[in-house]
Amino acid sequence: MTSALSLPSHLMAHAFKSVCLCCCTLAVAASLMAISGCTLAPDYERPNVEIPTEFRYEPLVVSETANTIWWTQFGDPVLDQLIATALVNNYDVKIAAANVEQALGIVTQTRSDLYPQIGYSASGEKRRLQDNALDAFPNIPNKQETYQAFLSASWELDLWGRIRSLSDAAQANMLATEEARRGVVLTLVSTVAASYINLRGLDEQLAVSRATLATYAESVKLYRLQFEYGQTSLMTVAQSESQYETAATQIPLIESQIVQQENTLSVLLGDNPGAIPRGKSISELVSPAVPAGLPSLLLERRPDILQAEQGLIGANAQIGAAKALYFPTISLTGAFGDSSSNLSDLFKGSSRTWNYAGQIVGPIFSFGAVSGQVAQSKAAQQAALATYELAVQNAFADVDNALVAYVKTGEQLEAQKRLVSALSEYERLAKLQYDAGYVPYSTVLQAQQALFPAELALAGLRATALESSTNIYKAMGGGWIDEADKLTVQSPTVTTSPSMIPPLF
Repeated sequence: MTSALSLPSHLMAHAFKSVCLCCCTLAVAASLMAISGCTLAPDYERPNVEIPTEFRYEPLVVSETANTIWWTQFGDPVLDQLIATALVNNYDVKIAAANVEQALGIVTQTRSDLYPQIGYSASGEKRRLQDNALDAFPNIPNKQETYQAFLSASWELDLWGRIRSLSDAAQANMLATEEARRGVVLTLVSTVAASYINLRGLDEQLAVSRATLATYAESVKLYRLQFEYGQTSLMTVAQSESQYETAATQIPLIESQIVQQENTLSVLLGDNPGAIPRGKSISELVSPAVPAGLPSLLLERRPDILQAEQGLIGANAQIGAAKALYFPTISLTGAFGDSSSNLSDLFKGSSRTWNYAGQIVGPIFSFGAVSGQVAQSKAAQQAALATYELAVQNAFADVDNALVAYVKTGEQLEAQKRLVSALSEYERLAKLQYDAGYVPYSTVLQAQQALFPAELALAGLRATALESSTNIYKAMGGGWIDEADKLTVQSPTVTTSPSMIPPLF
């Protein structure tokens, strides 16, 4: 049996020519309509949403840094390397990139129906009937053979734009998936930076706790000696010991939080749980400048808003695909090839056969089947519109929350620094007065009980203040996502032109 792939070159050329000719009668008119991009979908326009003129808590000093690699402004090479590693190895990024590739495949599959589908087939058969089956036909041999080789073509003429609407919807879904991937990159960078800052804040709290514990240990040792020589009471010793144990209980808690934070960072880096390298201390990290930006820019900078808009565009296109079901589907089919009872005669002129046909299928009474699909698509479009508007409002709230947190946390941090300074002086004076015999040890105890948690709070506020700057970049989005995207190895190539569907001719 000979397959179509083994046809002589001149027969292959003749076959393709014949298939194209059999489709040519209606193809010209259909191609003209396809080129014009005619669909029954409503014309899409970006919805008008109420946009605030400015953010309420934007700092007075801002910088045009939304499109730069902002995390390098912390001045910690270790953090820079952690983010670079996460962008390459993080599994969420890999999953998001694979989802985009899948969506690209769906776009290719969907828009392929705009073009003629050309294929081939070949078959061979030998058969023998019962001995007496052909007694009435003595000239017909009992052993029969049939060989066939065909090139075929089929084409649904997209006169009403159904296929084009489905292609537009698939393209919008792919672009939404791409924006979702960019959103993963945005979240990853911000989360790694915030987690590292939180880790360094916990390191600072652990250092404060250990230093305080060492100081309290010296006090316990001193008061025990004084008690042995009758210079102080047993109550003072007990008070100093209770203060020591209070500090000691904080260390295991902080150590546990550090390990948990390291494990979180390890997963973000695509690694098994383990230790995380350290760079600069929390007090050495420099807060990045606040990026400038108008509220209207969020519509172009936030991946979640762009994702929601692509969902709206796709839902809008689905209306056209549903409306097209009211109209008939017109299809052309054709085949050209050879059929013979002898393999040696298969490609001779006498064995040549061809056919072409047209088919029109349309609804008359569907009892709500089509109107129901149109109603569903319109309702889905309204839901997508509400989703888009909600995404815009949430974006404004996110930026406003991030900005007010940045401003107010900065104010709180400065106040906490002054508090720690005042409590440190209070503790120093209380010790001097106790040593001189002017005040009881309870005064010293009271000063230490206030100072230790204030120092822990200061270390935590340093981390919170730095994290608030990362939240601003996360809330505002911007071109920095593209800069981070360049560091990934899973970034697919996505065309974001208005239409990915080329003309048919």
